[in-house]
Amino acid sequence: MRVLIVDDEPLARSALESILRSRSDVERFDSAKDSLEALALLEASPYDILLLDIRMPELSGMDLVDRLMKRKSPMPSIIFVTAHDRHAVAAFEKQAVDYVLKPFSSERIHEALNNALRRTECERAARLLKTLPELGTVLSAPSKVAIKAKGRILLVDPSGVAAAEAEGNYVLLEGQSGSYLIRESITTIAEKLESCGFIRIHRSVLVNTSFVEEIEPWSTGEYIVRMKGGKEYTVSRTYKKNLKALARFWIGTNGFANE
Repeated sequence: MRVLIVDDEPLARSALESILRSRSDVERFDSAKDSLEALALLEASPYDILLLDIRMPELSGMDLVDRLMKRKSPMPSIIFVTAHDRHAVAAFEKQAVDYVLKPFSSERIHEALNNALRRTECERAARLLKTLPELGTVLSAPSKVAIKAKGRILLVDPSGVAAAEAEGNYVLLEGQSGSYLIRESITTIAEKLESCGFIRIHRSVLVNTSFVEEIEPWSTGEYIVRMKGGKEYTVSRTYKKNLKALARFWIGTNGFANE
């Protein structure tokens, strides 16, 4: 997460910076000594969370939030950090995530940041849901691959192709409904079929991950993958790291996926 500290007190800024440095989930943070400096930083780059004082010269923290709410840019999650408790109601009316009173403890700031992080994740999920109709349009686009073979252009569904094997200057695509010999390099085919779930297991072989049913290690450091239907392919040492893509996670494999 990206955090912006806005506070006119140097000691408060320093304390907050120290807390942020201790968190592994903070991607970056910056500090501003007042709201005007904060506005300039917000114009230059987005932030997920604002640690915001209320009483500051020229432009208060409340005024800063009012200005941010008028922008078209996504609103960062607001955590007010202040010595005055009388602004709490107004703060939550402006949809603040949390309201921390000074002097604060590191535990209290961590708690507020965790609350803000959850708010940020929920807001991202909500924005994603709004885009689902557009995603549906993309997902419904044609998924077939056009292959030029024997003077014709064939439209093939890659989900029905189990493997691709190099044969000299050609590549043989082995599908459920037939095989296709095309004049192309295995490297080019690997690049084009990667997004369709194909991985390279040998310098001359690609397999469709959805067809792989079993892996067997050999003492030589190589592996054998067995496909639906019983066909087997050797996985060379060079490409065994690609086997990690066969499963979402690995259980009881003694670090196999990290070899």
